[in-house]
Amino acid sequence: MGAEVKSGTFSREQRTRYRERLLENLDTFDKFLVTAHFADDRSIGLELELNLVDEHFAPTLRNAAVLGEIANPAFQTEIGAYNIELNHPALRIAGGGLRALEDGLRRELNEAEKRAARAGAGIVMVGILPTLTRELLDDENWMSPEKRYAALNNSVLQARGEDVLLDIRGIEALRFYAQSVAPEAACTSVQLHLQVSPREFPAAWNASQVIAGPQVALAANSPIFMEKLLWQESRVEVFKQAIDTRPPEMRNQGVRPRVWFGERWITSVFDLFEENVRYFPALLPELAEESGQAGPTESGAPSLHELRLHNGTVYRWNRPIFEPRGESPHLRVENRLLPAGPTVLDTVANAAFYYGLVEMLRGSERPVWSRMAFRTAHDNFGVCARDGLEATVYWPGVGDVPVDELLMRRLLPMAGEGLRRLGVDAACVERYLGVLRERTVSGQNGARWMLDAVRRLEAAGLSRREALAAMTATYSARMHSNQPVHEWEPV
Repeated sequence: MGAEVKSGTFSREQRTRYRERLLENLDTFDKFLVTAHFADDRSIGLELELNLVDEHFAPTLRNAAVLGEIANPAFQTEIGAYNIELNHPALRIAGGGLRALEDGLRRELNEAEKRAARAGAGIVMVGILPTLTRELLDDENWMSPEKRYAALNNSVLQARGEDVLLDIRGIEALRFYAQSVAPEAACTSVQLHLQVSPREFPAAWNASQVIAGPQVALAANSPIFMEKLLWQESRVEVFKQAIDTRPPEMRNQGVRPRVWFGERWITSVFDLFEENVRYFPALLPELAEESGQAGPTESGAPSLHELRLHNGTVYRWNRPIFEPRGESPHLRVENRLLPAGPTVLDTVANAAFYYGLVEMLRGSERPVWSRMAFRTAHDNFGVCARDGLEATVYWPGVGDVPVDELLMRRLLPMAGEGLRRLGVDAACVERYLGVLRERTVSGQNGARWMLDAVRRLEAAGLSRREALAAMTATYSARMHSNQPVHEWEPV
């Protein structure tokens, strides 16, 4: 949700007009899909959310000062004042595109780290910063100053009518009420973008949903939140609960959560936008003319400002993106379920797995999703977020299977074949999938290393808070080394 808004509160009249405009946008989008020409150059892109820390590896609320030092439009604010985001330019995956992505990310992050140090901050790339504490949530300065963040916070709390409940049962238990959506800021992710045509979009989105479980098991890197050991990828559940607009009574009635996996396979990208309008009230009901976004786009495509703004406040793990700007409009699948880190090499390896596997699955004559209930894909995702590489999932033709076995025997080889079909250089295929094979065999993703490290440090006599700080310091040093996480030695 990168669009700025002019107001932090909205009237009943605005909400009524916005609902009407959403329906008009939806009708326009339906017709436009049938007649328009869309860009389709198979480009990929990546957004990376980052944490800012002080000399003790605790979060520091200095993103304005850090961004001032970085002075690069590729870096932007996030909702938390201890977060920033890097947007890497789109590129072609063919040839050495993945290596160019790795080199570009390392170059940008190395320079950003040097400049952040001038503002008294360091950068840590991790799904949830392990040193976050309840004190930060209560700090009145936790949020970035942009109006869209305050408006989102106000709208979520207004819809709930009460404080935000976090209730997570994992290795340990966590339960508390937050007075804002501040826990949402803890969730720092990698977002992968895949450009596809309208005709190819349904298969690409369905394939992305199918692999969500194995994808998050392989990449889990968020086992700690508010000093508690929870899920291997706690970020999935923290994010869902932190921005939940439903009070308990609405949940009990089966009202859909704002952070949503979905409930069916699709046959058109229109299905997803139509569900957004049908199921979810607007959180930021600001019309195009009120935001200064009215008028035609340079491509001649309809702006659909209201529909796109609304889409940005429905938090699907695989989100549809309609972009009307540029020479030609285009569609993207935005894959949002991966945590940041541990290293740039690990991050690009995770991306290679996604792009290669989606390429294979979406071109299958008998798609996997035609042999799997949608609920099964949803359940696979939940158990993999909880258990990581120790999860057991269901896969058509195999049945219930340990996810590490499924990865080694089927999914990693399929991803390799998909990358070759995309024209990726053989050296790149081996570099990135080799990292994932070794990670799977070792069983050590970022989450497993962090959990083992904290237990070792506590066994040596450190308190939980001391152990988390020491572990995060070691994590940060190894993150900068770019040594893949499966090779990290115990603390």
